[in-house]
Amino acid sequence: MSEQTMKARALLEALPKTKLGFFPTPFHKLEQLSAQLGVELYIKRDDMTGASLFGGNKIRKLEYLIGDAVAKQCEYVFTFGATQSNHAMQTAWACRKCGLKPILYLVAVVKPDESDVRANLLLDRILGAEVHIVEPEEGESEAEAEDRSVVLARAQMAKLEAAGHRCYEVPMGGASDVGSVGFIDGYVELCEQLEAAGMKADYVFHGTGTGGTMAGLQAGRKLMNAETEIISINVSHKDEGYPARTADLANRSLGLIGADERKVDAGSDIHTDLNYYLPGYEIPNEAASEAIRLLARTEGLFVDPVYTGKAFAGMLDYIRSGKVPLGSTVVFWHTGGATALFAEQEILGDLIAK
Repeated sequence: MSEQTMKARALLEALPKTKLGFFPTPFHKLEQLSAQLGVELYIKRDDMTGASLFGGNKIRKLEYLIGDAVAKQCEYVFTFGATQSNHAMQTAWACRKCGLKPILYLVAVVKPDESDVRANLLLDRILGAEVHIVEPEEGESEAEAEDRSVVLARAQMAKLEAAGHRCYEVPMGGASDVGSVGFIDGYVELCEQLEAAGMKADYVFHGTGTGGTMAGLQAGRKLMNAETEIISINVSHKDEGYPARTADLANRSLGLIGADERKVDAGSDIHTDLNYYLPGYEIPNEAASEAIRLLARTEGLFVDPVYTGKAFAGMLDYIRSGKVPLGSTVVFWHTGGATALFAEQEILGDLIAK
């Protein structure tokens, strides 16, 4: 282990943490696709974070978030997302593992059929989470419905707190300074694996929604002085202020572990791409469907139509178009979410037509 890695690990030990996952997650080469695409393509398997069969990248964040909730002696954990949210399901699972009570406020971006509950929403119900479905009102945008879900949740939190029950709020996607520390940890882990293999990565690709994963990866990159370029493929619409907010989140996470001297710059460090998510969040597109089929039929691996399929499609386009030069070493960070392959048809799209 390098001196820099040891220093990073020492800094990360400053925060409370609950062991939830099996780390390090597997890291291996995609041999068939590498030969086909002309790059050295590797995959970081955060779809295999462990204990729950239905793992994903949120477990890294939840180790620190639930660790914080336990340290504060909380009883209830509230969080948010869409009805098929990977994050919400993983939060409910983490709560059950640690003896906490999960309460979920979920926006019906795609309205679930209560007579045929599927995928993550089914798992939420099996876990016994208290689930509140927030249906967008007439004329209300998805973002406005999300904001309303937070207002509703905080009103319930206030009542519980007044009755003597401590509550902990986890923001959508676990995108907080505490949560993003989980991906500083994850980036250090990747550096350890690259170092052990005698490699350096030119690019890391991943899907980004709320920005917590991206913030943590960028903060980890700064902490490790890595020259790797991180390309974050958006899975939903973002405004012009998104890069600056993400950089601020990254810097606050670095501050939490005592690495204030490291700074993520929104202009030079944050690389997001809005070209691959349309027609919208939880709405499939053919490029993502093609990427899902390609990975399954060349490597026997699955990505999902909401996050990782669109991120993988973006990475393929970067490689095929020459934005990523031939011979580059590329890492795809698989953030999980394959349960969406068993979600509503509106989310799934047509994956078997070709």
